[in-house]
Amino acid sequence: MSLFEPPRSAPVDAPLAERLRPRTLAEVAGQDHLVGPSGTLTRMLARGSLASLILWGPPGVGKTTIARLLAEAARLEFVQLSAVFSGVADLKRAFEDATRRRAAGQGTLLFVDEIHRFNRAQQDGFLPVVENGTVTLIGATTENPSFALNGALLSRAQVLVLKRLDEAALEHLLTRAEAELGHALPVTAEAREMLRAMADGDGRYLLNLAEQLGAMGHDPLLDPQALAETLSRRAALYDKDREEHYNLISALHKSVRGSDADAALYWFARMLEGGEDPRFIARRLVRMASEDIGLADPQALPQAIAAWESYERLGSPEGELALAQAVIYLATAPKSNAAYAAYKAARKAAKATGSLMPPMESVNAPTKLMKNLGYGAGYQYDHDSPNAFSAQNHVPPELPRQNFYQPPERGFERELAKRLAYWARLRDERAS
Repeated sequence: MSLFEPPRSAPVDAPLAERLRPRTLAEVAGQDHLVGPSGTLTRMLARGSLASLILWGPPGVGKTTIARLLAEAARLEFVQLSAVFSGVADLKRAFEDATRRRAAGQGTLLFVDEIHRFNRAQQDGFLPVVENGTVTLIGATTENPSFALNGALLSRAQVLVLKRLDEAALEHLLTRAEAELGHALPVTAEAREMLRAMADGDGRYLLNLAEQLGAMGHDPLLDPQALAETLSRRAALYDKDREEHYNLISALHKSVRGSDADAALYWFARMLEGGEDPRFIARRLVRMASEDIGLADPQALPQAIAAWESYERLGSPEGELALAQAVIYLATAPKSNAAYAAYKAARKAAKATGSLMPPMESVNAPTKLMKNLGYGAGYQYDHDSPNAFSAQNHVPPELPRQNFYQPPERGFERELAKRLAYWARLRDERAS
């Protein structure tokens, strides 16, 4: 597939990324699932039924370019707004212009960049003009539409996901950039690989880096260290208030649960590199210790808390090593959610049974009246019983005996299962 051919109208002094914009949808990089021969947009245009769309994807993967080319392919007037800079007056003017064009037989494709930045009321303003066909709306967003956009708007638009550019697409972009510049980039093969990594799937950013390098004369070629000194490394895509925050902590949690220490360390490092507060990670490690390890390894929770305390005392970057140690410990510990499941089951039973009183023998009688009423009557002191186990029932008489905690045959819970079985046998013997 040809990639980012320069349009004939691009000025020679335009930025490299602008000069290499695709001229057709088939030339868009890395999005074959949308613009390839059997892609969603290809089939949509072939049917002559371009719907309103939400293009969701990371920066620099072609959302704006695709919108422009869709307008051209569908013979619609292309109108672009940015939710960062536009307000109600801009939307009203765009809708009025589109209405006039429609009366004259001309359709409008309204492209709204960063559409998630419009508030709920502004998003609702699109509904009438989308429903009656005054505009074909193409919204671009880097945020998860499920959280960022109104349900009413989502129900009237199809969400298409754009992928971050893979290694092959990024390398092809570099090749096209070199053809446009007229010479190879002054980097070694290792530095070229690093250059692609620095782009982090963003084609526009990669072309901007290539343009900077193309203007430099280097002999010898730049190696990775020299490249890092020449170009500032891009921070990993991460926004602590947005979806990526939750994606990465979810990946860390699932890696720990899946006993994949290497993956857990990778996501832990990704979060720190993105600027995450290590205290947030520390809190989540404590949660993982209770939820996914529990009593299969009773040391998991103390390890997580100790790592948190170590970070609080040492700060960054020294304290982060303690957190990394906890990540490894939790990932390699035996796993059990038996305590978590038991807690949930007990809460469910507590909600369902209301205000049942404990058995009278299970409550104290601090006053004469309570003693006369039978409080504490019949209580058997377990330490005075054989094996320090009285086998008395401490749940409400109206509630059948429950078995909330069911430890698996893993880790320390193997021993707990033996204890529970032993007490159950004693209870049955004394009941008979």
